[in-house]
Amino acid sequence: MSHSILNGVAAATTHRDRDDLDRALAELLAQFIEPRSLALLRLVDEEGQAPRLEERVRVDGRGGQAAGLADMAHDFTAWQRHAQRGEVVRCGAADRPMTVFPLAGAHNVIGLLVLETARPLSERRIELIRGILRIVRNHLAILDYGEQDTLTGLLNRKRFEGQFDKLRHRMATPAEAAGTAQEASWLALIDIDRFKSINDGYGHLFGDEVLLLISRLMRRAFRGADQLFRFGGEEFIVILENASENGALLALERLRSAIATYPFPQVGTVTVSIGYTRITSQDIPTLCLARADAALYYVKSHGRNGVRNCEQLLAAGHLAGDLKCGTVDLF
Repeated sequence: MSHSILNGVAAATTHRDRDDLDRALAELLAQFIEPRSLALLRLVDEEGQAPRLEERVRVDGRGGQAAGLADMAHDFTAWQRHAQRGEVVRCGAADRPMTVFPLAGAHNVIGLLVLETARPLSERRIELIRGILRIVRNHLAILDYGEQDTLTGLLNRKRFEGQFDKLRHRMATPAEAAGTAQEASWLALIDIDRFKSINDGYGHLFGDEVLLLISRLMRRAFRGADQLFRFGGEEFIVILENASENGALLALERLRSAIATYPFPQVGTVTVSIGYTRITSQDIPTLCLARADAALYYVKSHGRNGVRNCEQLLAAGHLAGDLKCGTVDLF
C-alpha cells in the first residue's frame, strides 16, 4: 500500500490548479481509506461575517449518506479552536465514526477534511493522512510563491489568465448557464490616481505602503470568494462571480469610498478610478480588459475617483464602439 500511496501523492502534487489538486487529494484518500463519505471544506472568511466552511469536493462511498456529513462541519466556530491547534478531532456516532483533520495553509488554517468511516481510524492511518496533508501544504506554499504578488500578497498577473479561463469554462457549462439571470460575473480594473506623484513626492517606500494598504482595504471590501489581483504597478483587478449589476457596483463603490476616506500615513488622501464590465463565456482576457479599461479611462478623464460600467457608458453613447484602450498594458 505504501508504494501506491507514494505514487498517488506524487501524481496529486503535479497539479497546479487548486481545484484539480483538491479533487486529486480526495480521490487519493478515498482510494486507500475507503470511507463511507469524504468532504473537503475550504474556509471562507468574509469581512463582517463569521467564518464559514464551503464544500469543495465530496466523495460518497458504500453506505455514504449525501446529507449530514459536511453539514456537521459547516459552522467553523465549532472547530476553530481545534483547527488552529492542529488537532485531529474524532466525533460522530459509534456506528458512523467521523474524523476531522485541519487543512493548514502557509500561515493559517484554510479548511477541514472530514472523513466518515465504517470503523474508527487507527493512529497509524491518522498519522499517514496528516503526513499527506503536510506534503500538500508544502506544494501549495510553492504554488503561492510563484503566483502571488510579493508586496501585497494578492494574486499576480501570471495567475489571472488561468483563473479567467476557468471562469469562462464554468460559465459555459449547462448548470452555470441555467443560473439566475440577475447574477453575472464582472471584471473591474482599478487604478490609483496620480500614483507617480506619490512616488515622486514621498518616495517609493511610501508608494509601496500605499499599495500594501490598498490591498488590505480590497480584502475588506470584497467577499472571500472574489478574486483579487495586482496586475502591475498601481493597477489591480477584481473578478466578482455570482453578483447582480447593482451588487457589483455597491462592492466597487464600497472600495472606492474606503480608499478615499482612509488616512494614508504621510501621503494623506489617495483615490482610485475604477472601470468594470460584465464577463461573458465568449470573452478572452484582452477583450474583457479592453472594455474595463475604456470605462476606467472615462473615469480618469472625468475627474477621477469614480466607478463606471462599460456597458452603461456604451448604451449612453459615451464610449466609441471600437473601445480603444486607454491606460492598461495588455498582453
